[in-house]
Amino acid sequence: MQYRYKTQMTCSSEILFDLQGDVVSNITFIGGCNGNLKAIAKLVDGWTVEQIEEKLLGNTCGRRPTSCADQLARAVREAYNSAR
Repeated sequence: MQYRYKTQMTCSSEILFDLQGDVVSNITFIGGCNGNLKAIAKLVDGWTVEQIEEKLLGNTCGRRPTSCADQLARAVREAYNSAR
């Protein structure tokens, strides 16, 4: 199922992704640092929600308390919890 997550306090405005069980795929960031976010999306494609959280949750960007990577971890957890 495809999910859309509106990010907070980041340069990207949304994250789109598919969630099948606990596996995340087809990640697309809207806005943000295009090259870096494409790389993150490719690197974590096929990872589980738990794997993404383990590596990305809590990452910050500059002085912000979050980052696009952190927002992805939050997004996939929220989607997984809502699908249960």
